[in-house]
Amino acid sequence: MYKALSALKSSPATRTSQNTATKPQKSTSVGKLFEFQSQLPKLPVPALSETLPKYLSTVEPLLSKDEFAQTKNLVEKFGQSSQGQELQRRLEARAAEPGRANWLEEWWNDLSYMGYRDPVTPYVSYFYTYKDDKLRRKPTQRAAAIVRAAWAFRAQVASGELAPEMVRTTPLCSYSYNYMFNATRIPKRPSDIEATYDLGANQHITVARNNQFFTLELVHDGQLLSAAEIESQLDRIVERADSTAAVPVGVLTSDNRDLWADNYELLAQASPQNAQTLEKLQSSAFLLCLDDTKPVTREECHRTYWHGNGSNRWFDKSLQFIVCDNAKAGFLGEHSSMDGTPTCRLNDYVLDQTLNNKVDLGSTNVRADLSEPEALRFVTPPTVVRAIEQAAGRFSKVIGQHQLRVLQYEAFGKDEIKKLGFSPDGFVQMAIQLGYFKMYGKSRATYEAAATRKFLHGRTETCRSVSNESVAFCRAFEDNAQGVQGKLAALQAAVKTHGAYAKACSEGKGVDRHLLGLRLVLRAGEEKPEIFQDPAYARSCHWNLSTSQLSSEHFEGWGFSEVVPDGYGIAYTIRKDALIFHIAAMQNEFGLNSDHLAHYIKEAATEMRATVLAAKLAAAPKL
Repeated sequence: MYKALSALKSSPATRTSQNTATKPQKSTSVGKLFEFQSQLPKLPVPALSETLPKYLSTVEPLLSKDEFAQTKNLVEKFGQSSQGQELQRRLEARAAEPGRANWLEEWWNDLSYMGYRDPVTPYVSYFYTYKDDKLRRKPTQRAAAIVRAAWAFRAQVASGELAPEMVRTTPLCSYSYNYMFNATRIPKRPSDIEATYDLGANQHITVARNNQFFTLELVHDGQLLSAAEIESQLDRIVERADSTAAVPVGVLTSDNRDLWADNYELLAQASPQNAQTLEKLQSSAFLLCLDDTKPVTREECHRTYWHGNGSNRWFDKSLQFIVCDNAKAGFLGEHSSMDGTPTCRLNDYVLDQTLNNKVDLGSTNVRADLSEPEALRFVTPPTVVRAIEQAAGRFSKVIGQHQLRVLQYEAFGKDEIKKLGFSPDGFVQMAIQLGYFKMYGKSRATYEAAATRKFLHGRTETCRSVSNESVAFCRAFEDNAQGVQGKLAALQAAVKTHGAYAKACSEGKGVDRHLLGLRLVLRAGEEKPEIFQDPAYARSCHWNLSTSQLSSEHFEGWGFSEVVPDGYGIAYTIRKDALIFHIAAMQNEFGLNSDHLAHYIKEAATEMRATVLAAKLAAAPKL
């Protein structure tokens, strides 16, 4: 049941597959946002002589001496073989094909996302938890401000005036911004498709309330609705929705993708009205979900934004802003065509604008001639109702199988870690490693997402966080006979190794995407190389820890699921003065315990800081 992009790009007139090089119709790909696209380098194909030794260094800490000797023999054999050289030649030829933006793109999108058949929630989508807005305690008031801020960001994307993201002086690829607004995933067998719609022709949002959907046009008589007008319209929606009940069609989007694909056709064919309703919903700029819940604890908030009740959502939409009845708010992103960094930027902008009262709210007057928001009605014959009931049952079962713990660690954050002399991300990764080691007595394969967006259409590479140095660090910290100087040296070595590997990944020089490419250029009937039949390869790709960092001072955390049944999904935020961990896992025969892992990560972080301070104090000159 675990992870994996293809795509239908849809405007009212056209639909094309994202797996072609065709750009979305809605973007002219001009302006400041796209000014560096033609200059971006293509994702490289590393040399075998570079990848294979690096691969060995990542599997060694996971294997016994005998296992490693066997793996080393197979890897060296592959590197010297004519088959290995031929697969490398094919991959290099693919990368050099005229018109191909990225040799990995189509494969990765299909394998990791569009062809992946388990529910997008909880297994693919990710969410952000917002800080409270102390200026806006009324839910529809806060929602209106969020809409205005998001619309301002959308305007910059549409015009191309949004500055491209940069890492120091290096521009990042802006291609995924084409799939941010007015976009949706559509279920298909055997692989889903991505739909995009023209921004100028579709200036409406979809509002969900009480498992019902409404269209809210944001432009009236050529003028954008003010926050006061949006709030007034949202109040009308809440009043209407809360006074009626409807079949919860949205829960269909929570289902297995093949089942949803079948039910999508069933729904669309049940009535011509349904096809029109789907088109209106899918073409909207984004979804605004007005939940009737009042989450209080961190876990309640995270569960609300991660999956909610399964019905007051349309999980295929690229962007869903969620506001609860106590004005707590968050965001849910569909992952297939966009990784977290662009939506992190969007949400950071929205929160900076609203929490700091920078957002342009427009006039306080509400025009009297605003049209009533349109209710999006589905015709639901018994066959559709039965499908909805079954999907709701499966959603409840899947969500019920998951445990979640949020660790809000407030002893220190980014500023203190830097004062200690460490990379914040490397330090936190080692805290996770040590916490896991404390709990299980060993290290297991760990995935950390590393961005490769400095390359054209780049997405991610796997930063393998477990190294010989990280294992030595864990052992040193669990050895009572080891002094603080020895522990400090082990921590420094582990963080240094992690940083070097992370840098290589950002340069397109990790091992996982390259090895995947070598596997995928195999032709039908050709023998699979022994390196890929080796149990060590499967073990090193079985992500018992799937981790990723996205940070904003405006977030109270973010999250996603585990990627294997016996593993944990750990999303973390590094703020100036705090660390926030979302730790998700299944409740199954493997005996996983998110509460216990949170305890050990907290213990590890505390010990690491104390050890560094003690070592520095001991090394300081005596007066």
